[in-house]
Amino acid sequence: MSFRVQPAPPARPNRCQLFGPGSRPAIFPKMAASAADVINLDLEDSVAPGDKDQARANVIAATRDVDWGRKTLSVRINGLDTPFWYRDVVDLLEQGRDRLDRIMIPKVGCAADVYAVDALVSAIEAARGRTRPVAFEVIIETAAGFAHVGQIAAASPRLEAMSLGAADFAASMGMATTGIGGTQQDYYMLAPDGARHWADPWHGVTAAIVAACRTHGVLPVDGPFGDFSDEAGFEAQARRAATLGMVGKWAIHPAQVAAANAVFTPSDAAVAEAREILAAMERAEAEGAGAAVYKGRLVDIASVRQARVIVRQAEVIAP
Repeated sequence: MSFRVQPAPPARPNRCQLFGPGSRPAIFPKMAASAADVINLDLEDSVAPGDKDQARANVIAATRDVDWGRKTLSVRINGLDTPFWYRDVVDLLEQGRDRLDRIMIPKVGCAADVYAVDALVSAIEAARGRTRPVAFEVIIETAAGFAHVGQIAAASPRLEAMSLGAADFAASMGMATTGIGGTQQDYYMLAPDGARHWADPWHGVTAAIVAACRTHGVLPVDGPFGDFSDEAGFEAQARRAATLGMVGKWAIHPAQVAAANAVFTPSDAAVAEAREILAAMERAEAEGAGAAVYKGRLVDIASVRQARVIVRQAEVIAP
């Protein structure tokens, strides 16, 4: 273990982030009643330029008028390369209620992007006397973001979560695809018998996001899966992301919420086994041993760390 211990990420459920356009306030109560842990009201890609002002007003009203319960409420602002983002931040914090938990910053390419929003938010909070600081989420969806992912993860103490935005990432990287996440038809390997085996074109950036997040105490989250009619494809990508260490996934349609929650919730059997491993190691340590045998296999301190991850996930999710 390094001399510098990795900080723990925020202890809050983040299995599913349900997105909805800020231009459609009629769906806000339905989003609040969903089983998603996080609600992301969008002012960016899903809102046409002519609707930006009204969408912003809708979202501000939603911080006052909608009962979001225990959910994390987040708003995705417009990109820093647009004329909309500063007004998003100013109006949200000056006119909205303290119920806003996070601001999501899209297309972050370097630590300075996060610093720019942080400086503006800090000034507004100081001027308005806001007692509960707003947290940040960022989306890695450019080649620059991929290249600077470690710096971005360390850019601000406000940063709680980091997601992969597959569509814009593919465009920025020049990838030959129009799919949003999932398997890509031409990204395959040939077995000796000529059979095709499809690999994961998002593996590299996913692993980079997880490593950066785990180093700096940030929640790593998988982004959108565009074909919401493909339930099996959504589940497959969610399971890959969970296996690599991500804690949740976006839902761009309510039909995806249940699957995300199921994948990123440790099963009762997995939690029970993790607790048994911890108990076995406690008994071994009490007897002066550094390892134990559990169900015919050796478990040691590394096994304990793995088991603690599962138990902690279950405890965070539990109501």
